[in-house]
Amino acid sequence: MRWFVTGSAGQLGTALVGALGARGHDFGEGDRALDVTNAEALRAFLEGLAAGPPEVLVNAAALTQVDRCEREPELAQRVNALAPASLAKLCAEWKTRLVHVSTDYVFGGEGERPYREEDPVHPRSVYGATKLAGEEAVRAASPRNLVVRSSWVFGRGRNFVAAVLSRARSAAEGGEGLRVVDDQRGRPTYASDLAEGLVTLVEGGARGLYHLANSGEASWWDVARLSLDQAGYAGLPIQRIGSEELHLAAPRPRYSVLDCSRAEGQGVRLRSWQDALEAFLSSADAPDGGPEQRRRASS
Repeated sequence: MRWFVTGSAGQLGTALVGALGARGHDFGEGDRALDVTNAEALRAFLEGLAAGPPEVLVNAAALTQVDRCEREPELAQRVNALAPASLAKLCAEWKTRLVHVSTDYVFGGEGERPYREEDPVHPRSVYGATKLAGEEAVRAASPRNLVVRSSWVFGRGRNFVAAVLSRARSAAEGGEGLRVVDDQRGRPTYASDLAEGLVTLVEGGARGLYHLANSGEASWWDVARLSLDQAGYAGLPIQRIGSEELHLAAPRPRYSVLDCSRAEGQGVRLRSWQDALEAFLSSADAPDGGPEQRRRASS
């Protein structure tokens, strides 16, 4: 299959490019100048590819800064809702299969058990609402399309783990101590594992709606604690706080753990989030460059 990845410079996009290359797939990727909100530019770019429009297009482009979405709702609407809808129309014309990545934030977080794909949605933020609109447009455009919801993604680039380790370095040098939310629960997900699982689902012919995330559940405090322990800051304390203490612009789901049984039924089960986080922090994609970079810095 010929693939194309939008948002290829982001966390998931970078991981997808790596996964496709490792599996020998023919793929293209949009450069940073490719504006997914400009439907005509997208059409011209994709129709101008040497081999023509791809057989599979993965949309990994999104505005994922949750509080920014709350402050800039029109931008969030353009990127997270209208752009996927435009892509879906183009892909329907070309008979291209569209794969779109969505989020656990489409749920309100009032539940007490992991959310299944068919559970009612109730986004509490502009981010969640615009992502929901995007996934609904993709699913409505063609039954061949695939929407994959994931959660709490970390990988190469900006993310929660990178922010925690940056704050840990500052605290270790005499800066302000760490305070991390402990009243939200979800499934942390390594971008590389998500990319591999997503490609496997497509190769297996999956269509419709799937949840996909690393196994297990955690609070943000749990993720921070393991990140520090793995990165050499085991002695650095972290204060547990409630979400309301951060005074964030956008509300977050209290509980957004995803039930991934449908993907597991297709033979796609991701490893535990703890093993995935350890693998990330041991890789060259780690915020500090990984073990080799740490050894050089200390020599």
